Amino acid sequence: QVQLVESGGGLVQAGGSLRLSCAASGTIFTFNAMGWYRQAPGKQRELVAAITSGGSTNYADSVKGRFTISRGNAKNTVYLQMHSLKPEDTAVYYCNAQWSLAGVAYWGQGTQVTVSS
Repeated sequence: QVQLVESGGGLVQAGGSLRLSCAASGTIFTFNAMGWYRQAPGKQRELVAAITSGGSTNYADSVKGRFTISRGNAKNTVYLQMHSLKPEDTAVYYCNAQWSLAGVAYWGQGTQVTVSS
């Protein structure tokens, strides 16, 4: 039984910072990749950042230079450090994890990030 649990969301003023955390439980393997997606009202869900087990990263153009994704010391944990937040960053942020060999992916319940102007 695999679960992804996010934390760290909240309300912050424009220009501020937040750090999101995601931890997987119930796993007996290491995910090939983990990442963060977000969805704002009326918009499609989009990839924010992703990181592989080897440490390779990629980011949406809209967050490059402001957000940093990293893996933690604990197995199957991932963080998203967000700086210089803008109102446009307001969305529900979802943790995602993939195990390519099994062809499966998992999603967290989401955590709300709200950036006030």
